Amino acid sequence: MADRNRAQQKSTASEKQRKLRLGAAYGMGVLMFCVAGAGVVYAFGFSDLFATEYDLADFEEHVAAIIEPEPEKPKVLDTEDYNRRIELLANNPKMITRTATTTVDGVATTTTIAEPEPDASPVPPFLYPVDAPYPNVGALLPFNRIVAYYGNFYSTKMGALGEYPADEMIERLMVEVAKWEAADPETPVKPAIDYIAVTAQGSAGADGMYRLRMPHDQIDHALALADRVDGIVILEVQPGLSPLQVEIEMLEKYLSMPQVHLAIDPEFVMKSGDAPGTVIGTVDAVDVNRAAEYLAALVREHNLPPKVLIVHRFTQKMVTNYQNIKPLPEVQMVMDMDGWGTPERKFGTYNWIVAPEPVQFTGFKIFYKNDLKPPSRGLLTPDELLELRPRPIFIQYQ
Repeated sequence: MADRNRAQQKSTASEKQRKLRLGAAYGMGVLMFCVAGAGVVYAFGFSDLFATEYDLADFEEHVAAIIEPEPEKPKVLDTEDYNRRIELLANNPKMITRTATTTVDGVATTTTIAEPEPDASPVPPFLYPVDAPYPNVGALLPFNRIVAYYGNFYSTKMGALGEYPADEMIERLMVEVAKWEAADPETPVKPAIDYIAVTAQGSAGADGMYRLRMPHDQIDHALALADRVDGIVILEVQPGLSPLQVEIEMLEKYLSMPQVHLAIDPEFVMKSGDAPGTVIGTVDAVDVNRAAEYLAALVREHNLPPKVLIVHRFTQKMVTNYQNIKPLPEVQMVMDMDGWGTPERKFGTYNWIVAPEPVQFTGFKIFYKNDLKPPSRGLLTPDELLELRPRPIFIQYQ
């Protein structure tokens, strides 16, 4: 009997030693596999490996919990913050209450009436926020305000991008960014390089289309400049007599990138067949929706954050059937006031042309030179533009 007990104890001890050796060997193998990862040895609990009795299944579960982290939770849109920011952009008047007393058959009745504060603006007070779908996660708007420098690197007369050397241009852009951050601290500013990738031309060219496509090295330069300021790139299209959608799709290589967005300039969409600059061009809701659907398809195909689609405007006929333009979860629409002149004239264009025909968001363009022509009193400031209803979320400097 004593011999049998000693044999059982010896067998049990041998089994314990076998399990410990098995655990140690397995642990050392995994340690060698993971040794390149910083901190793995510590996470493994190396000393516990030899002090704890494991069977193989338990140890595999222990190892799996360490080297296989839990999958990240999918990101979701903060709809509460989105709604709050949309309301701030709308800049709708606060409601005030007053009492009114009426007398019928000698009986006086007092009622309370809620109405907007008195306001001289011709813009109806509650056109914004616009009824539009929530954007996909990663949307720039309304969580940021885009402040852009516009132009073409080949021209010193088309805007700030080509007028100044790169370092000076970036320095000037960031000065404007700082002004907007100070004026509206609650809204982060995203700098943008707003590059005219297809420029309308005064001459027909070999194909008779009155437009010039920029070479890739010029667009690549725009991308590099945007990287320097942690910004985005907006590619402008002025198609002349060429079909708008053809010119947009020629930029697919770049529009498939997450940081690249699109702007359409209806002034130079010459459906009439006239040369650019002789008459003002036009786009219809059909054109805008086609561009948006194309961008949305790229977003889905390449798993991109939503695109921003900017449409410039300073006359009624530049954009027709606005009410049929459809914002999408993948594409955020900005109608940009593109007119120049005195502050009063610019406010008039915004209040009578852009704001009364709501699509989703609005923008405002500042011309460094044309806006200073007499009898101008000076360039509009961020504080002045923030008084507009709705507040512009896209600001472009030319």
